[in-house]
Amino acid sequence: MQSFNQLTAHLRRQGRKNYLLLMGCCFFSVLLITAYVSMMRSPTVLSVLPEGGDSRKQVMMVFVLAVVGCAVFTTYASGLFLRSKSRETGIFLALGASRAQVRRQLYRDLGIVSVASCAAGALLGTPLAWVIWQIFRLVVVDSEEMVLSFDPQAYLYALAFSVFVTVALFLMAAQFIRRTNIIDIVNEARKSEPIREVKPWYGRVGILLLVAGGVLGYMMPSFFVRQLHWYAPGAVTAIFYLPAMVGLYMVLLHTVVNGWGRGRNRYKHIISTSQMRFQGRQTVRNMLVITVLVAGAYFASFYAPMLSTSSSYQFDTRPVDYAYHFRSDQDIPLEDEVRQLAADYGVIITTFTHQPSAILGTDGTISIEQDNGALGTTYTEAYREIAGGASFLPESAYNALTGQGIDIPAGSCANVLDDEGGSSYLSGGDVTHLTNMSTGATLDVTPAEPLCCTLLLGYYVLDDADYAAIAADLTPDWREEVVFFNVEDVEATYPFAKALFNEIVDRSEPEVEVADYWDPVQRELAIAETGRYDYDDPAYLAEADLYQADYGQRDSSDFRNYWKYMPQFRVLDENDFLTTMAVFLMLFIFIALICFAAVLVIAYTRCLTIAAGNVQVYDDLRHLGASPWYLYCTVRRQVSRVFVTPVTVGTAAMWGLYLLIMYFNGEPYGYTGGELAGMGSCLLVTAGCSALIYVVYRLTLRQVLSLLHIHR
Repeated sequence: MQSFNQLTAHLRRQGRKNYLLLMGCCFFSVLLITAYVSMMRSPTVLSVLPEGGDSRKQVMMVFVLAVVGCAVFTTYASGLFLRSKSRETGIFLALGASRAQVRRQLYRDLGIVSVASCAAGALLGTPLAWVIWQIFRLVVVDSEEMVLSFDPQAYLYALAFSVFVTVALFLMAAQFIRRTNIIDIVNEARKSEPIREVKPWYGRVGILLLVAGGVLGYMMPSFFVRQLHWYAPGAVTAIFYLPAMVGLYMVLLHTVVNGWGRGRNRYKHIISTSQMRFQGRQTVRNMLVITVLVAGAYFASFYAPMLSTSSSYQFDTRPVDYAYHFRSDQDIPLEDEVRQLAADYGVIITTFTHQPSAILGTDGTISIEQDNGALGTTYTEAYREIAGGASFLPESAYNALTGQGIDIPAGSCANVLDDEGGSSYLSGGDVTHLTNMSTGATLDVTPAEPLCCTLLLGYYVLDDADYAAIAADLTPDWREEVVFFNVEDVEATYPFAKALFNEIVDRSEPEVEVADYWDPVQRELAIAETGRYDYDDPAYLAEADLYQADYGQRDSSDFRNYWKYMPQFRVLDENDFLTTMAVFLMLFIFIALICFAAVLVIAYTRCLTIAAGNVQVYDDLRHLGASPWYLYCTVRRQVSRVFVTPVTVGTAAMWGLYLLIMYFNGEPYGYTGGELAGMGSCLLVTAGCSALIYVVYRLTLRQVLSLLHIHR
């Protein structure tokens, strides 16, 4: 006669596969979340992700998707485990075991499983992140900025997720034990979760909602800011994505229940379709999670090719090899010194142009913000005759620098856009009133047709006579010099470019050790009004998480991206691109790997559970005369639906969102050459990831066929 504990121990050994499956799912989920959050909260990463910036928001958005996906995955695994325990639990109750005995035994098992798997996942998550990062450093690029450090507080996120997993397990177990009908408990493992009737129009309406939700979710934040002058909280803007989630659910429901076949062809796969339908709720939940994770994975994986390809396109299409500007009160090398340095490095300069520019006060509107707490921030606009500063060129200087032959009418002012006529949001817009900050002289101008030159993006161009009048008597600290020059065999001039860059930085004084947000005109206004300029205060910059320029960190990505007087040397930018952007690129590649790993594991696990639940069905079909080929086709259709449908929908949804983002990325709306080149590289990434998913699909199919003893 065996005791209750001996019997449960024997049954535990018999059902060790179920225990291992639950432990594996919990371990894998906590492992991924811990690795992700260790990277997301790393000081190495946070130092290059500006507070409130788009990159940090994107990282957090994908993290939320990963948390939701792993949470659904673990609750699904918990449900499977409890269903596997239903028969022995029902038998124990029928034989007279008390509910307290069964509860204590089940809670003890779940406690051991949850604590062991979650602890292992949390402990190994950070080492996993470190190992992957070191592989990146070894294979891709290594730099001083790539030295990875971790924040111990990141474990609070891992602890919170582990607590959720444990609490979810015990809550589901408590609900499982509370059932009063023993027969229901005994038959729990045989119960299916069919979906009620799904109308044929679900698919079409789902697609419409998916598209509408994506467009609304993306466009509404801009609508709030531009039309309502309201920086809405993230929770408000997220509401407009809900139609997309509803539409996604409807599309998956339609796919599982009805399929997309028409006419007599729909009956060809009636067995596999019916099997999917009777396990519909579980299947749709898993497909929904996979779809969301695929979308998040592609969102992260597109970052690197888009950035690298568009940057490479921009470097290649620059009309000038070397360009830099500096304040006139700085002792920066000009033509004679540059030519001497070039001769020292064996570089031949073919053309050299040096032209003056002026920093003038410009009119415009300023935003006066009001914090409304949980309701977000609103703002009002007020016109100021002096709202900020900008750099101005005379038309003769602009023509000399660019080789263009523009003629600015007297009394007019043209702003400069990029080479494709875009990036107006970086150009400053139209100005009508200019102020000489040294003498107080003013000039009213009329906006003219914008000009195009990416290297001078953000500048303004005046008629020569107007420029001479308004720039008269400007002190050197309100003047700048602009230098463009070309060389022979630019690709061979990297040592010279590095030397000239270092020379420019070494000879720049502390007063120009500032980031690109630093505005000398706004500084004058702030000092006159309050006696201080916040952007001069290191403590304020640190509190606001704003970059502080540092000549000692001249090779860092922050310095290269944000120093106000950073030169634009084609060969330097091309060769140092990976080093400069290494942390950004590696972070998003890491995120993509985490999401794709979750997708593959969830799809693999779901397919194996479908196979385990249908062993008897396929055995019956075999005895009824179904051929091995028919059984193979039926299994393949089920497995492919778990893989193909969510992966296709997730990929298409993210491509649609990216196309939308690129189209509305600047004004005028449309696609630039760099964006089109970037999307082309994203196609290659999609093809590679799809090939990897296909390989896992084939391996999964082979494993499922083996479990069902089906041989072609």
